[in-house]
Amino acid sequence: MLVRVVTVRAARTVALVAAGADGVLHRRRSGRVRVRGRDDGKRLGTAEPGGELDELGGELGALGGELGERATLVQFSSAFCAPCRATRRVLEEVAGLVRGVTHVEIDAEAHLDLVRALGILRTPTVLVLDARGRVVRRATGQPRKADVIAALGEAVGRSAAAG
Repeated sequence: MLVRVVTVRAARTVALVAAGADGVLHRRRSGRVRVRGRDDGKRLGTAEPGGELDELGGELGALGGELGERATLVQFSSAFCAPCRATRRVLEEVAGLVRGVTHVEIDAEAHLDLVRALGILRTPTVLVLDARGRVVRRATGQPRKADVIAALGEAVGRSAAAG
């Protein structure tokens, strides 16, 4: 009997420690702007005819927005996502501060093919596009304003170097 009680307590302790570690890891990663290798080369907005995003209706204009002159902040949201509203405020503020940058919000539920093609797993997800529509950075969760501005710096720098 005593061995069973000790085993149950040990199992509960292990489960609590694992859940706590998962929570800490999730909190540290949420909202971080980072580069993901598989985004490299993906384009949104100016897809070539017959290209992957063209087939999916990925033309940004058809989704209610145009590429910014220097960069674009694309936000994937869903209707009942509380962090999406705060993310929208941050992105609209940054787009208003930086000349040539636009913010486009896409309803993830209404564009599931595009969500799948871009590997969007949760909302909010923000893609930072350069002037040519290439994904430069990605953030899941609510990003900090400073991180968005830093990612825009990279996107604008990449566009200036290419142009």
